[in-house]
Parts: sequence; structure tokens; C-alpha cells
Amino acid sequence: MPDLKKRSDCPISSSLDIWGDKWSLLIVRDLMFSKECTYGDFLKSDEKIATNILASRLQMLELNGVITKQDHPDSKAKVLYKLTQKGVDLLPLMIEINLWADKYFTLPAERNALLVEVKKDKDAFIKNKTIELLEHSN
Repeated sequence: MPDLKKRSDCPISSSLDIWGDKWSLLIVRDLMFSKECTYGDFLKSDEKIATNILASRLQMLELNGVITKQDHPDSKAKVLYKLTQKGVDLLPLMIEINLWADKYFTLPAERNALLVEVKKDKDAFIKNKTIELLEHSN
């Protein structure tokens, strides 16, 4: 992994250098809750990411070890993107962002259903989801 130019040694600043723009976190979101995605899958998201931004963010996340590319089992023209251990370790952060959003926004039904499960036992949810994501990344 290449050394990143850091603005400071602050852990928040250093972390934001890797995943701190909205597109990177949305890519991580899609991989976390879909488990794997192709380039085309990302382009179909509601947020309508531009192809040049998507390519740039995928490359940056891969270079920083957050995601990995694998051959697509059904097509030599496609690749599958999956989270690495480093990417899966963002799950608690993503859950907290969802809980914060639940407090201040109206969320879609499928996200509300997920948060109902989270609120029952957040630690158990994170543990089980982490295991699921790591099993899928192999």
C-alpha cells in the first residue's frame, strides 16, 4: 500500500483521507449490505455516481486495502468487488451512522427493518454481520 500524504497524525483526519468522501462510504455501504458488486451495480445506485468518480474511488479503496477485486464467475468482462477485513471493520461505524440518521431523518422501510434488528442487540448484530461478511469475502 502506498504511503498516503496525511494532513496530520489525527486518527480522524487519517481515516477520512481513506473513506471520508460520500462516494467512498456509499461504495462501502453497497458492499456491506449487498456483499459484492460489479461496476455496473454501483452505477445503478440511487445516488447516480459518475463513472469517473466511481473508477477513482474504487481504485483508491483498493489501493488502501478496503476492497478487493475478484474475477466474476460468470463473465470475464466483469469483476466483483468485495470488502476486505479492513473494509468489514468499518461495520460499527456504518451502524452508528445509520442510528444517527434514524434519529434525524425518515429512513426507507428496508433500512428501518435493519435498524430494528440492530437495536435489539447491537453488539450481537455487528458480530454476526462481521462473520457473514468475512465468510463471503473468501
